[in-house]
Amino acid sequence: MDWKKGLLIVPLSFSLLMPTGAFADDHGNHEDKPTVETPAADLRATLGHLLSEHAYLAVETMRKGAEGAEDFEASAGALSENTEALTGAISSVYGEEAGAQFNQIWSDHIGFFVDYVKATGSEDEEAKQEALNNLEGYKEEFSKFLETATGERLEAESLTKGLQMHINQLIGSFDSYVAGDYEKAYAQEREAIAHMHGVAKGFSSAITDQFPEKFNDTKAVTPASDLRATLGHLLSEHAGLAMMTMQNGIDGSDDFEASAQALNKNTEALTAAISSVYGEEAGMKFNEMWSGHIGNFVEYVQATGAEDEAAKEKALEALDNYRADFSSFLETATEGRLKSDALAEGLQMHVNQLVGAFDSYTNEDYDAAYDAVREAYAHMYKPAKGLSGAFTDQFPDKFAMSMPTDMPKTGMGGTAEQQMPIEWILAAVLATMAATGVVVRRKLQKDS
Repeated sequence: MDWKKGLLIVPLSFSLLMPTGAFADDHGNHEDKPTVETPAADLRATLGHLLSEHAYLAVETMRKGAEGAEDFEASAGALSENTEALTGAISSVYGEEAGAQFNQIWSDHIGFFVDYVKATGSEDEEAKQEALNNLEGYKEEFSKFLETATGERLEAESLTKGLQMHINQLIGSFDSYVAGDYEKAYAQEREAIAHMHGVAKGFSSAITDQFPEKFNDTKAVTPASDLRATLGHLLSEHAGLAMMTMQNGIDGSDDFEASAQALNKNTEALTAAISSVYGEEAGMKFNEMWSGHIGNFVEYVQATGAEDEAAKEKALEALDNYRADFSSFLETATEGRLKSDALAEGLQMHVNQLVGAFDSYTNEDYDAAYDAVREAYAHMYKPAKGLSGAFTDQFPDKFAMSMPTDMPKTGMGGTAEQQMPIEWILAAVLATMAATGVVVRRKLQKDS
Protein backbone atom coordinates (compact mmCIF):
# COMPACT_ATOMS: atom_id res chain seq x y z
CA MET A 1 0.00 0.00 0.00
CA ASP A 2 1.37 3.40 -1.00
CA TRP A 3 0.25 5.71 1.81
CA LYS A 4 1.65 8.71 -0.10
CA LYS A 5 -1.41 8.55 -2.30
CA GLY A 6 -3.65 10.07 0.33
CA LEU A 7 -4.76 10.71 3.88
CA LEU A 8 -7.73 9.50 5.84
CA ILE A 9 -10.47 11.65 4.43
CA VAL A 10 -13.83 11.37 6.12
CA PRO A 11 -16.73 12.83 4.17
CA LEU A 12 -20.20 13.53 5.48
CA SER A 13 -21.41 10.12 4.36
CA PHE A 14 -18.50 8.36 6.11
CA SER A 15 -18.24 6.12 3.06
CA LEU A 16 -16.51 8.07 0.30
CA LEU A 17 -13.01 9.45 0.25
CA MET A 18 -13.58 12.53 -1.86
CA PRO A 19 -16.63 14.47 -3.06
CA THR A 20 -17.42 13.65 -6.67
CA GLY A 21 -19.85 15.71 -8.69
CA ALA A 22 -21.98 17.38 -6.05
CA PHE A 23 -20.27 20.74 -6.51
CA ALA A 24 -19.25 20.41 -10.14
CA ASP A 25 -21.67 23.05 -11.39
CA ASP A 26 -20.09 25.89 -9.40
CA HIS A 27 -16.49 24.85 -9.92
CA GLY A 28 -14.19 27.83 -9.92
CA ASN A 29 -16.80 30.28 -8.65
CA HIS A 30 -16.36 29.90 -4.90
CA GLU A 31 -13.94 32.78 -4.55
CA ASP A 32 -16.30 35.25 -6.25
CA LYS A 33 -18.61 35.25 -3.25
CA PRO A 34 -17.89 33.76 0.17
CA THR A 35 -19.79 30.58 0.91
CA VAL A 36 -19.74 27.82 3.51
CA GLU A 37 -20.97 25.25 0.99
CA THR A 38 -17.82 23.95 -0.65
CA PRO A 39 -16.26 20.48 -0.75
CA ALA A 40 -13.35 21.73 1.35
CA ALA A 41 -15.62 23.30 3.97
CA ASP A 42 -17.61 20.06 4.13
CA LEU A 43 -14.42 18.09 4.70
CA ARG A 44 -13.28 20.40 7.48
CA ALA A 45 -16.68 20.30 9.18
CA THR A 46 -16.80 16.50 9.02
CA LEU A 47 -13.31 16.09 10.40
CA GLY A 48 -14.16 18.57 13.15
CA HIS A 49 -17.26 16.57 13.99
CA LEU A 50 -15.61 13.15 14.16
CA LEU A 51 -12.37 14.22 15.79
CA SER A 52 -14.02 16.35 18.47
CA GLU A 53 -16.56 13.58 19.08
CA HIS A 54 -13.63 11.23 19.63
CA ALA A 55 -12.20 13.55 22.33
CA TYR A 56 -15.60 14.07 23.95
CA LEU A 57 -16.47 10.37 24.08
CA ALA A 58 -12.96 9.39 25.17
CA VAL A 59 -13.07 11.73 28.18
CA GLU A 60 -16.54 10.57 29.19
CA THR A 61 -15.68 6.89 28.73
CA MET A 62 -12.57 7.23 30.88
CA ARG A 63 -14.69 8.79 33.63
CA LYS A 64 -17.28 6.05 33.35
CA GLY A 65 -14.49 3.51 33.68
CA ALA A 66 -13.17 5.17 36.82
CA GLU A 67 -16.67 5.16 38.33
CA GLY A 68 -17.37 1.57 37.37
CA ALA A 69 -20.59 2.97 35.90
CA GLU A 70 -23.26 0.70 34.48
CA ASP A 71 -23.22 2.59 31.19
CA PHE A 72 -19.45 2.21 30.71
CA GLU A 73 -19.83 -0.48 28.05
CA ALA A 74 -22.34 1.61 26.09
CA SER A 75 -20.10 4.67 26.29
CA ALA A 76 -17.12 2.61 25.13
CA GLY A 77 -19.32 1.20 22.37
CA ALA A 78 -20.13 4.72 21.14
CA LEU A 79 -16.42 5.52 21.09
CA SER A 80 -15.79 2.33 19.10
CA GLU A 81 -18.50 3.29 16.63
CA ASN A 82 -16.61 6.52 16.02
CA THR A 83 -13.53 4.44 15.19
CA GLU A 84 -15.50 2.06 13.00
CA ALA A 85 -16.96 4.93 10.98
CA LEU A 86 -13.44 6.07 10.17
CA THR A 87 -12.26 2.53 9.49
CA GLY A 88 -15.15 1.85 7.13
CA ALA A 89 -14.32 4.96 5.12
CA ILE A 90 -10.66 3.98 4.82
CA SER A 91 -11.55 0.40 3.84
CA SER A 92 -13.99 1.56 1.18
CA VAL A 93 -11.19 3.51 -0.51
CA TYR A 94 -7.93 1.71 0.24
CA GLY A 95 -9.20 -1.81 0.79
CA GLU A 96 -9.52 -4.09 3.78
CA GLU A 97 -5.80 -4.26 4.47
CA ALA A 98 -5.44 -0.50 4.77
CA GLY A 99 -8.59 -0.28 6.83
CA ALA A 100 -7.25 -2.90 9.19
CA GLN A 101 -3.97 -0.99 9.56
CA PHE A 102 -5.78 2.23 10.37
CA ASN A 103 -8.08 0.47 12.81
CA GLN A 104 -5.09 -1.02 14.58
CA ILE A 105 -3.29 2.31 14.99
CA TRP A 106 -6.38 4.22 16.12
CA SER A 107 -7.74 1.47 18.38
CA ASP A 108 -4.34 0.98 20.00
CA HIS A 109 -4.13 4.53 21.24
CA ILE A 110 -7.65 4.29 22.69
CA GLY A 111 -6.57 1.05 24.35
CA PHE A 112 -3.58 2.77 25.94
CA PHE A 113 -5.92 5.30 27.55
CA VAL A 114 -8.03 2.42 28.85
CA ASP A 115 -4.88 0.83 30.26
CA TYR A 116 -4.16 4.07 32.10
CA VAL A 117 -7.67 4.07 33.57
CA LYS A 118 -7.33 0.49 34.75
CA ALA A 119 -3.89 1.14 36.24
CA THR A 120 -5.25 4.16 38.08
CA GLY A 121 -8.04 2.07 39.56
CA SER A 122 -5.59 -0.55 40.80
CA GLU A 123 -3.11 2.11 41.97
CA ASP A 124 -0.42 0.52 39.82
CA GLU A 125 2.07 3.29 39.09
CA GLU A 126 4.24 1.02 36.97
CA ALA A 127 1.31 0.11 34.73
CA LYS A 128 0.33 3.79 34.44
CA GLN A 129 3.82 4.65 33.24
CA GLU A 130 3.74 1.77 30.78
CA ALA A 131 0.50 3.15 29.32
CA LEU A 132 2.10 6.58 28.98
CA ASN A 133 5.16 5.03 27.33
CA ASN A 134 2.88 3.26 24.86
CA LEU A 135 1.15 6.54 24.07
CA GLU A 136 4.58 8.06 23.48
CA GLY A 137 5.31 5.35 20.94
CA TYR A 138 1.94 5.82 19.29
CA LYS A 139 2.57 9.55 19.02
CA GLU A 140 5.82 9.01 17.13
CA GLU A 141 4.40 6.30 14.85
CA PHE A 142 1.23 8.13 13.94
CA SER A 143 2.96 11.46 13.29
CA LYS A 144 5.38 9.81 10.84
CA PHE A 145 2.48 8.05 9.17
CA LEU A 146 0.63 11.34 8.63
CA GLU A 147 3.72 13.13 7.40
CA THR A 148 4.21 10.47 4.74
CA ALA A 149 0.52 10.34 3.84
CA THR A 150 0.32 14.09 3.21
CA GLY A 151 3.55 14.25 1.24
CA GLU A 152 5.17 16.14 4.12
CA ARG A 153 2.56 18.87 4.06
CA LEU A 154 2.17 18.00 7.73
CA GLU A 155 5.51 17.60 9.49
CA ALA A 156 6.10 14.83 12.00
CA GLU A 157 7.91 17.07 14.46
CA SER A 158 4.97 19.46 14.74
CA LEU A 159 2.46 16.63 14.66
CA THR A 160 4.06 15.00 17.71
CA LYS A 161 3.60 18.23 19.65
CA GLY A 162 -0.06 18.32 18.78
CA LEU A 163 -0.52 14.65 19.62
CA GLN A 164 1.14 15.26 22.97
CA MET A 165 -1.36 18.04 23.64
CA HIS A 166 -4.18 15.59 22.95
CA ILE A 167 -2.65 13.05 25.33
CA ASN A 168 -2.07 15.66 28.03
CA GLN A 169 -5.63 16.96 27.77
CA LEU A 170 -7.29 13.56 28.07
CA ILE A 171 -4.95 12.29 30.81
CA GLY A 172 -5.14 15.64 32.61
CA SER A 173 -8.94 15.69 32.57
CA PHE A 174 -9.07 12.13 33.87
CA ASP A 175 -6.47 12.72 36.60
CA SER A 176 -8.30 15.86 37.73
CA TYR A 177 -11.56 13.96 37.84
CA VAL A 178 -10.08 11.16 39.94
CA ALA A 179 -8.52 13.75 42.28
CA GLY A 180 -11.92 15.38 42.77
CA ASP A 181 -10.95 18.61 41.01
CA TYR A 182 -14.03 18.55 38.82
CA GLU A 183 -13.83 22.15 37.70
CA LYS A 184 -10.37 21.56 36.25
CA ALA A 185 -11.47 18.25 34.75
CA TYR A 186 -14.24 19.89 32.74
CA ALA A 187 -12.02 22.80 31.73
CA GLN A 188 -9.55 20.29 30.27
CA GLU A 189 -12.35 18.41 28.54
CA ARG A 190 -13.41 21.63 26.83
CA GLU A 191 -9.80 22.24 25.81
CA ALA A 192 -9.60 18.73 24.35
CA ILE A 193 -12.76 19.25 22.30
CA ALA A 194 -11.61 22.63 21.02
CA HIS A 195 -8.14 21.29 20.21
CA MET A 196 -9.55 18.69 17.83
CA HIS A 197 -11.16 21.40 15.74
CA GLY A 198 -7.66 22.81 15.30
CA VAL A 199 -6.65 19.33 14.17
CA ALA A 200 -9.45 19.32 11.60
CA LYS A 201 -8.34 22.73 10.36
CA GLY A 202 -4.77 21.54 9.73
CA PHE A 203 -5.76 18.17 8.26
CA SER A 204 -8.33 19.56 5.88
CA SER A 205 -5.99 22.31 4.72
CA ALA A 206 -3.27 19.78 3.94
CA ILE A 207 -5.68 17.42 2.18
CA THR A 208 -7.21 20.08 -0.06
CA ASP A 209 -3.74 21.35 -0.94
CA GLN A 210 -2.69 17.81 -1.79
CA PHE A 211 -5.74 16.99 -3.92
CA PRO A 212 -7.03 20.35 -5.24
CA GLU A 213 -8.85 18.80 -8.20
CA LYS A 214 -10.80 16.53 -5.87
CA PHE A 215 -12.14 19.54 -4.02
CA ASN A 216 -12.81 21.77 -7.01
CA ASP A 217 -9.89 24.00 -6.01
CA THR A 218 -11.73 25.19 -2.91
CA LYS A 219 -9.94 25.90 0.36
CA ALA A 220 -10.60 24.51 3.81
CA VAL A 221 -9.45 27.64 5.62
CA THR A 222 -11.47 30.73 4.72
CA PRO A 223 -13.33 33.27 6.86
CA ALA A 224 -16.61 31.58 5.92
CA SER A 225 -15.42 28.06 6.77
CA ASP A 226 -13.88 29.41 10.00
CA LEU A 227 -17.33 30.64 10.97
CA ARG A 228 -19.00 27.35 10.07
CA ALA A 229 -16.37 25.34 11.94
CA THR A 230 -16.61 27.43 15.06
CA LEU A 231 -20.39 27.36 15.19
CA GLY A 232 -20.18 23.59 14.80
CA HIS A 233 -17.71 23.48 17.67
CA LEU A 234 -19.76 25.63 20.06
CA LEU A 235 -23.13 24.09 19.23
CA SER A 236 -21.96 20.49 19.44
CA GLU A 237 -20.15 21.28 22.69
CA HIS A 238 -23.41 22.67 24.04
CA ALA A 239 -25.21 19.43 23.16
CA GLY A 240 -22.47 17.21 24.58
CA LEU A 241 -22.16 19.07 27.86
CA ALA A 242 -25.94 19.34 28.22
CA MET A 243 -26.34 15.57 27.97
CA MET A 244 -23.64 14.81 30.54
CA THR A 245 -25.01 17.47 32.89
CA MET A 246 -28.47 15.90 32.69
CA GLN A 247 -26.99 12.49 33.50
CA ASN A 248 -25.05 13.93 36.43
CA GLY A 249 -28.18 15.68 37.66
CA ILE A 250 -30.36 12.57 37.82
CA ASP A 251 -27.51 10.57 39.37
CA GLY A 252 -26.76 13.21 41.99
CA SER A 253 -23.10 13.01 40.94
CA ASP A 254 -20.43 14.97 42.79
CA ASP A 255 -19.36 16.57 39.52
CA PHE A 256 -22.81 17.89 38.64
CA GLU A 257 -22.00 21.48 39.57
CA ALA A 258 -18.77 21.42 37.56
CA SER A 259 -20.49 20.02 34.48
CA ALA A 260 -23.23 22.63 34.79
CA GLN A 261 -20.57 25.31 35.16
CA ALA A 262 -18.84 24.12 31.97
CA LEU A 263 -22.17 24.31 30.16
CA ASN A 264 -22.74 27.81 31.53
CA LYS A 265 -19.31 28.94 30.32
CA ASN A 266 -20.38 28.02 26.81
CA THR A 267 -23.37 30.35 27.27
CA GLU A 268 -21.36 33.08 29.00
CA ALA A 269 -18.85 33.30 26.17
CA LEU A 270 -21.67 34.03 23.74
CA THR A 271 -23.40 36.43 26.13
CA ALA A 272 -20.26 38.49 26.77
CA ALA A 273 -19.59 38.79 23.06
CA ILE A 274 -23.15 39.85 22.28
CA SER A 275 -23.06 42.43 25.09
CA SER A 276 -19.89 43.89 23.61
CA VAL A 277 -21.72 44.52 20.32
CA TYR A 278 -25.34 45.18 21.28
CA GLY A 279 -24.90 46.43 24.84
CA GLU A 280 -25.83 45.01 28.21
CA GLU A 281 -29.58 45.00 27.61
CA ALA A 282 -29.30 42.89 24.47
CA GLY A 283 -26.77 40.64 26.17
CA MET A 284 -29.17 40.08 29.04
CA LYS A 285 -31.97 39.25 26.62
CA PHE A 286 -29.85 36.72 24.81
CA ASN A 287 -28.64 35.18 28.07
CA GLU A 288 -32.21 34.94 29.27
CA MET A 289 -33.33 33.19 26.09
CA TRP A 290 -30.41 30.75 25.85
CA SER A 291 -30.13 30.04 29.57
CA GLY A 292 -33.88 29.60 29.72
CA HIS A 293 -33.90 26.59 27.44
CA ILE A 294 -31.04 25.04 29.42
CA GLY A 295 -33.08 25.65 32.55
CA ASN A 296 -36.05 23.89 30.97
CA PHE A 297 -33.91 20.79 30.49
CA VAL A 298 -32.83 21.00 34.14
CA GLU A 299 -36.49 21.25 35.15
CA TYR A 300 -37.19 18.12 33.15
CA VAL A 301 -34.43 16.31 35.00
CA GLN A 302 -35.74 17.47 38.36
CA ALA A 303 -39.29 16.44 37.47
CA THR A 304 -38.03 13.02 36.40
CA GLY A 305 -36.27 12.56 39.71
CA ALA A 306 -39.44 13.57 41.55
CA GLU A 307 -41.58 11.32 39.31
CA ASP A 308 -43.76 14.37 38.61
CA GLU A 309 -45.34 13.84 35.20
CA ALA A 310 -47.12 17.20 35.27
CA ALA A 311 -43.84 19.03 35.88
CA LYS A 312 -42.19 17.08 33.07
CA GLU A 313 -44.95 18.12 30.68
CA LYS A 314 -44.60 21.72 31.83
CA ALA A 315 -40.87 21.66 31.05
CA LEU A 316 -41.57 20.29 27.57
CA GLU A 317 -44.16 23.01 26.97
CA ALA A 318 -41.61 25.63 27.98
CA LEU A 319 -39.14 24.15 25.49
CA ASP A 320 -41.81 24.32 22.81
CA ASN A 321 -42.32 28.01 23.53
CA TYR A 322 -38.57 28.57 23.46
CA ARG A 323 -38.11 27.04 20.03
CA ALA A 324 -40.91 29.19 18.62
CA ASP A 325 -39.48 32.40 20.11
CA PHE A 326 -35.88 31.66 19.19
CA SER A 327 -36.80 30.64 15.65
CA SER A 328 -38.63 33.91 15.14
CA PHE A 329 -35.68 35.82 16.55
CA LEU A 330 -33.25 34.19 14.10
CA GLU A 331 -35.55 34.72 11.12
CA THR A 332 -35.71 38.42 11.95
CA ALA A 333 -31.97 38.74 12.53
CA THR A 334 -31.12 37.09 9.20
CA GLU A 335 -33.78 39.09 7.34
CA GLY A 336 -35.68 35.98 6.35
CA ARG A 337 -32.71 33.96 5.13
CA LEU A 338 -33.53 31.44 7.83
CA LYS A 339 -37.22 30.54 8.06
CA SER A 340 -38.77 30.23 11.50
CA ASP A 341 -40.79 27.12 10.64
CA ALA A 342 -37.71 25.22 9.46
CA LEU A 343 -35.71 26.47 12.42
CA ALA A 344 -38.43 25.37 14.82
CA GLU A 345 -38.38 21.90 13.28
CA GLY A 346 -34.62 21.66 13.76
CA LEU A 347 -34.86 22.88 17.35
CA GLN A 348 -37.49 20.24 18.01
CA MET A 349 -35.04 17.59 16.82
CA HIS A 350 -32.50 18.97 19.30
CA VAL A 351 -35.06 18.79 22.11
CA ASN A 352 -36.13 15.27 21.13
CA GLN A 353 -32.55 14.03 21.00
CA LEU A 354 -31.54 15.39 24.40
CA VAL A 355 -34.76 14.31 26.10
CA GLY A 356 -34.61 10.94 24.34
CA ALA A 357 -31.01 10.33 25.41
CA PHE A 358 -31.89 11.27 28.99
CA ASP A 359 -35.05 9.12 29.11
CA SER A 360 -33.16 6.13 27.73
CA TYR A 361 -30.43 6.68 30.30
CA THR A 362 -32.88 6.79 33.20
CA ASN A 363 -34.58 3.64 31.83
CA GLU A 364 -31.16 1.98 31.75
CA ASP A 365 -31.33 1.46 28.00
CA TYR A 366 -27.76 2.67 27.64
CA ASP A 367 -27.23 1.60 24.05
CA ALA A 368 -30.21 3.71 22.96
CA ALA A 369 -29.01 6.55 25.17
CA TYR A 370 -25.61 6.73 23.50
CA ASP A 371 -27.12 6.35 20.06
CA ALA A 372 -29.11 9.49 20.85
CA VAL A 373 -26.00 11.15 22.28
CA ARG A 374 -24.18 10.67 18.99
CA GLU A 375 -27.19 11.82 16.98
CA ALA A 376 -27.51 14.99 19.05
CA TYR A 377 -23.81 15.79 18.75
CA ALA A 378 -23.85 15.28 14.98
CA HIS A 379 -27.12 17.18 14.52
CA MET A 380 -25.63 20.45 15.72
CA TYR A 381 -23.42 20.67 12.66
CA LYS A 382 -26.55 21.17 10.55
CA PRO A 383 -27.65 24.43 12.22
CA ALA A 384 -24.00 25.49 12.20
CA LYS A 385 -23.99 25.15 8.43
CA GLY A 386 -27.33 26.90 8.07
CA LEU A 387 -26.49 29.80 10.37
CA SER A 388 -23.05 30.38 8.91
CA GLY A 389 -24.49 30.20 5.40
CA ALA A 390 -27.09 32.82 6.24
CA PHE A 391 -24.54 35.13 7.84
CA THR A 392 -22.10 34.95 4.92
CA ASP A 393 -24.89 35.51 2.40
CA GLN A 394 -26.19 38.47 4.38
CA PHE A 395 -22.78 40.12 4.82
CA PRO A 396 -20.47 38.83 2.07
CA ASP A 397 -17.99 41.68 2.53
CA LYS A 398 -17.36 40.52 6.09
CA PHE A 399 -16.13 37.17 4.79
CA ALA A 400 -13.95 38.16 1.86
CA MET A 401 -11.16 35.70 1.15
CA SER A 402 -8.07 36.21 3.28
CA MET A 403 -5.87 33.17 2.96
CA PRO A 404 -2.59 32.33 4.72
CA THR A 405 0.45 32.23 2.46
CA ASP A 406 2.03 29.17 4.06
CA MET A 407 0.76 25.63 4.44
CA PRO A 408 0.33 24.74 8.12
CA LYS A 409 2.96 22.21 9.16
CA THR A 410 0.82 20.50 11.75
CA GLY A 411 -2.58 18.94 11.64
CA MET A 412 -2.67 18.52 15.40
CA GLY A 413 -2.83 22.07 16.66
CA GLY A 414 0.75 21.97 17.85
CA THR A 415 1.29 25.70 18.24
CA ALA A 416 -0.81 28.54 19.54
CA GLU A 417 -0.74 30.29 16.17
CA GLN A 418 -2.49 27.35 14.57
CA GLN A 419 -5.36 27.21 17.04
CA MET A 420 -8.79 28.77 16.50
CA PRO A 421 -9.25 30.99 19.57
CA ILE A 422 -12.92 31.08 20.47
CA GLU A 423 -12.69 34.76 21.29
CA TRP A 424 -11.42 35.57 17.79
CA ILE A 425 -14.09 33.52 16.09
CA LEU A 426 -16.85 34.94 18.24
CA ALA A 427 -15.65 38.40 17.32
CA ALA A 428 -15.92 37.41 13.66
CA VAL A 429 -19.40 36.00 14.18
CA LEU A 430 -20.58 39.07 15.96
CA ALA A 431 -18.96 41.37 13.45
CA THR A 432 -21.22 39.83 10.85
CA MET A 433 -24.19 40.14 13.12
CA ALA A 434 -23.41 43.76 14.02
CA ALA A 435 -25.03 45.01 10.85
CA THR A 436 -28.30 43.47 12.04
CA GLY A 437 -28.09 45.52 15.21
CA VAL A 438 -30.98 47.80 14.33
CA VAL A 439 -33.22 44.89 13.36
CA VAL A 440 -32.34 42.89 16.44
CA ARG A 441 -32.68 45.85 18.79
CA ARG A 442 -36.14 46.47 17.40
CA LYS A 443 -36.99 42.83 17.97
CA LEU A 444 -35.70 42.98 21.54
CA GLN A 445 -37.53 46.22 22.25
CA LYS A 446 -40.74 44.75 20.86
CA ASP A 447 -40.38 41.69 23.12
CA SER A 448 -39.52 43.74 26.21
